[in-house]
Amino acid sequence: MFFKDIIGQKDVKHLLLQSVKDGYIPHARLISGIEGVGKLPLALAYARYLCCTDRHEDDSCGKCPSCRQFNKLAHPDLHFVFPIINRKKGSSKDLYCDDLLPQWREFILKNPYFSLQQWSNFIEAENSQIMIYARESDEIIRKLNLKAYESEYKIMLVWLPERMHPSCANSLLKVIEEPPAKTVFLLVTESPDRVLGTIQSRAQRLSVPPIDEASMSEAVRSIIGQSGSDSEISNIVHLASGNYLKAVDAITASEDRQRNLELFKSIMRNCWRRDVKNMKAEAEKFAAWGREKQKAFFSYAGNYVRENFFYRFNLPEINYINADETAFAVNYSPYITEKNVISLIDEFALAERHIEANVNPRMVFFDLSMKIAVLIKK
Repeated sequence: MFFKDIIGQKDVKHLLLQSVKDGYIPHARLISGIEGVGKLPLALAYARYLCCTDRHEDDSCGKCPSCRQFNKLAHPDLHFVFPIINRKKGSSKDLYCDDLLPQWREFILKNPYFSLQQWSNFIEAENSQIMIYARESDEIIRKLNLKAYESEYKIMLVWLPERMHPSCANSLLKVIEEPPAKTVFLLVTESPDRVLGTIQSRAQRLSVPPIDEASMSEAVRSIIGQSGSDSEISNIVHLASGNYLKAVDAITASEDRQRNLELFKSIMRNCWRRDVKNMKAEAEKFAAWGREKQKAFFSYAGNYVRENFFYRFNLPEINYINADETAFAVNYSPYITEKNVISLIDEFALAERHIEANVNPRMVFFDLSMKIAVLIKK
């Protein structure tokens, strides 16, 4: 990943490039922003630039030995930590990040813009909740105690540090407080407030904004080609709201989004009819989903409730839903009012937290359905 490959983010690129030119290399950066804005690509491009032996004015050279190793994400001084499953199906062996490193490299090289759900699907997490386990702290310390092999810097890139087990986070904190010489931590987060507070205070914060409309339009055009009309591209850019993953989702009408919409519609119809039998049947189906999919659904549902509330105002510029979602909103939105919108959103958020805390998903889903049955008729 080079800086030139990153969609938009001109100011952030300039800041990172200039800091290297000025010799200002913070030992820890907390790179934060919403999903799909290019945080991980920026971290990878920055790491490559730090290690490049023939840096150009605005990017890495792409030809030196270091760059050739970065082409495969196999530089010996670049280390990764990322959420994983506890163990593979049918195995009793605990996994470390290095055990899934070949899959991680393959996944990023295919597309550096991805979501936690996509990574979870790729490693077949199924009903497992992926995280950075406590045992990973020993590997982090071991790697950082090694001398730099080829580069001037050792780089530890942590994707989603908010998913660290508290024990692992505390071990990382100790290393960040007294880092080995020429060690750089790049912590890429979507929920900076969930990162250990003492880690936040010891890292240089870098906020990555949503992708600007012009850059997003160019990226969308590169996907759909010249056949796409200006109005079609404009609509996709609006739906994306600065998130490249949402733009791709709008173009491809992803199966995950459609599945979530169909379940949402089923819940609301059952709740309106107070069909307890079908509520229980849906709870059984929902329990078979993996936990990451379950959490993703509740996040989607809370957002869709909010969009339905806004839909009532007939202001398309503040709505971010696709054609299928709009079709359902025509009849559903009148039931989302000032009396119940906040309560409904809160209930979906609570259900998501319960799934994260490993509460039985059948209980969570059925209890939520019963609450919605009351709220939807307020």
